[in-house]
Amino acid sequence: MMGIKERRFKIHTTLNLEQLVPADNFYRELENKLDLSFTRGLVHQFYAPGGRPSVDPIVFFKLQLIMLLEGIRSERRLLEQSHLHLAWRWYLGYDLDEPLPDHSSLTKIRERYGLAVFRQFFEQIVTRCIDAGLVWGQEVYFDGTRVQANADLFSNVTNFEFELRNHLNILFPGENPEILPKPLPRPERDVMEAWIDSYQSKAPRLRPGRNAYKTLASRRTSLTDADATPIRGKKEIGYHTHYMVDGGRSRIILGVLVTPADILDHTPMLDLLRWGRFRWAIRPRIAVGDSRYGTVENILGLFADGVLPYMLRTEFKKGSKYPYEMFTYDATQDLYYCPQGHPLKRGAFDRDHQTIIYQASVLD
Repeated sequence: MMGIKERRFKIHTTLNLEQLVPADNFYRELENKLDLSFTRGLVHQFYAPGGRPSVDPIVFFKLQLIMLLEGIRSERRLLEQSHLHLAWRWYLGYDLDEPLPDHSSLTKIRERYGLAVFRQFFEQIVTRCIDAGLVWGQEVYFDGTRVQANADLFSNVTNFEFELRNHLNILFPGENPEILPKPLPRPERDVMEAWIDSYQSKAPRLRPGRNAYKTLASRRTSLTDADATPIRGKKEIGYHTHYMVDGGRSRIILGVLVTPADILDHTPMLDLLRWGRFRWAIRPRIAVGDSRYGTVENILGLFADGVLPYMLRTEFKKGSKYPYEMFTYDATQDLYYCPQGHPLKRGAFDRDHQTIIYQASVLD
């Protein structure tokens, strides 16, 4: 006979959340190993001594950890899943009948804390990893990834239009916000994030000379996300996340820096390394990266710091460029010839590196 399952739910007074979560669950292990009570000391200045109790800072940072560990990119989605996941509820300390915080509360808390608090939280976690013996410190690895912003190229306007809209917002606040969007708030930046200003000047935004041009990032700004810049090779804007990872078995991330997408991988490598050596009191012997990090500046800087570079020099990247030694210079005509015999005529002058640029035809 075919069985038919009827939906009849009983009220169980003898069950509790402690019994429903298995003893070997990952979040039980995380709760035992990682004490987040230090977070209250990081954010105490953001709360008044009296008034209505807020969301516990420990709960907020536990939710952020769950979002990262589970690969969830939306706080709204995070709270929806937390309502259903017993182990997450147990980790957060919320019983079955206890309402979880609203996703809008997380947004307000994150904006209130600012970047400096998250940086301190990250450094506290790395400190605990070092104390637990999880950081080797003899080798470091560098890598980067591009992250798409919640905006697109259609939100880009010329810099003049962007500044004009912001100026009009100041003169006429609250009038017609769809036509005159308010300037985006810029979070407080710590010392590490302040490096971005120097990186901006190193980016290939302007090249003087006969074939002078400006990149799209230097000419246009997004009304939705003013800090995001176009991602090379894609029709979208975003950011570039740079990582420095310990070479030990645990692969602990020692440094993270987020820049606009037009800041290339190799640019902040030496800064990340020197910051990590000073902050974590480590003396790595080897630095590893792919060919994007193998610039002359990085290799010489690593040797000067007593670090052996393991990275392919950029000009030796197979299939894209020839090494300098394979080019022939013709002094009478002041041009170079590539190994295939194509001429490279004298072009722009790179003021940052005091270098003359010889360029081939686009057809070659």
